[in-house]
Amino acid sequence: MSVDFAMQRLGIESYVTDDHDLIRSADRVIFPGVGEAGTTMKYLKNHKLDQLIRDLRQPVLGICLGLQLMCSHSEEGDTECLGIFGEKVKKFIPWKDHNTNFKVPHMGWNNISGLQDGIFSRDLENQFVYFVHSFYAATGEHTVAACDYLVPFSAALRKENFYATQFHPEKSGRVGAQILKNFIEL
Repeated sequence: MSVDFAMQRLGIESYVTDDHDLIRSADRVIFPGVGEAGTTMKYLKNHKLDQLIRDLRQPVLGICLGLQLMCSHSEEGDTECLGIFGEKVKKFIPWKDHNTNFKVPHMGWNNISGLQDGIFSRDLENQFVYFVHSFYAATGEHTVAACDYLVPFSAALRKENFYATQFHPEKSGRVGAQILKNFIEL
């Protein structure tokens, strides 16, 4: 629902739905995610949303679990995902370094770097965005923004009309609002 509220703040009418016709006819599709990979993929498959999402030609933005499910595989529940991006999703392994505890889940504000793509415009380089996640997409050929927490990981991915963020733009203040605005204006 926080994505819906973010759209309202931008003056954009949005719908939360799993209706195939409504999704196909949308100008833009946002695929947010909260929950666990295996259960969510099972829901997508049972409702035939897995193929629908892969077939979309309008701009699609995956957020958090949405990004992870757009990848090829997740360690969470040993789950085969949508395969839009070839990157694999792995679990953070916590460690201690120089008296600093790195906790899992990764929760809080971190900066993003290496921005390479339109909605992730270069003026957002090294800006802080809000993360909440225990799993991450490894960096790979579709990485258009990165972050470092325990290991470098994909903060954002892009392939053709598919965009995705591991962070929550709807909870990332001015920077997140700009990313959502850039997505809507594609």
